[in-house]
Amino acid sequence: MRNILIVGATRGLGHSLAIQYAKKGMTVYATARYSIPQTPSHGIHWIANVDVSHEGAGRRIAAHWEEETKIDLLVICATYFASETFDGLHYDKEVAMYKTVAIGPVFLVQHLVHAEILKKNSRVVLVGSENGSIALRHESGGGGNYGGHGSKAALNMVGKLLSIDLKPKDIPVAIVHTGYLRKENKEGFFEHSGDKHAVKPDEAATALRDWLETFDMSKTGEFWAVRGAADIKTAEAVLGPLDSLPTPLQLPW
Repeated sequence: MRNILIVGATRGLGHSLAIQYAKKGMTVYATARYSIPQTPSHGIHWIANVDVSHEGAGRRIAAHWEEETKIDLLVICATYFASETFDGLHYDKEVAMYKTVAIGPVFLVQHLVHAEILKKNSRVVLVGSENGSIALRHESGGGGNYGGHGSKAALNMVGKLLSIDLKPKDIPVAIVHTGYLRKENKEGFFEHSGDKHAVKPDEAATALRDWLETFDMSKTGEFWAVRGAADIKTAEAVLGPLDSLPTPLQLPW
């Protein structure tokens, strides 16, 4: 594996993943929705103004790509989440979630395949979330967040469909849950939504890299929690005792 493209890499998981791979000596290409970060790049090749919610995101990447260079690994980390309750819905935000999470990635992958940047033995990973699993929804987890959960469920479906369409091209596709992340503020890291199992982006990126060492065509079309079930609030109610569940864990749809 030589050339890695990480879509959505200016912060969080994508940023940590890009830095870790670059430090390992990989050639890393990374996209920013707007301008590229002003912090040290660690040799990362940045592509600015790539908005996954826009239909032309893949074409923009292809236009800045070096000829004859294949993507060995594509990781789409770009996402958008807005909280909602049943009494506090937001139509435009829901549309934005679906466009960013589930619609845009399909067009991006299609454009890169047609540009012959993604081809035989390339691998595609879509970073989703356990909250897109219908099987894991349970009363103990509550309702709400219709756009957030619905768009992630849609990502699971399009990821599965992409895996079917790209299998004849020898391009495996998988969806992963990397866990809930702590966010950074001026005082340092604080836990996402008060979840004691939330981790720093570096920890999630390391777990994802470890899982990627095992990812090949045998796992195409599958949905994995690379850090196991510890941060999945409904896992015990749906899947059984946490200490009986393996890490990594293949998740139900």
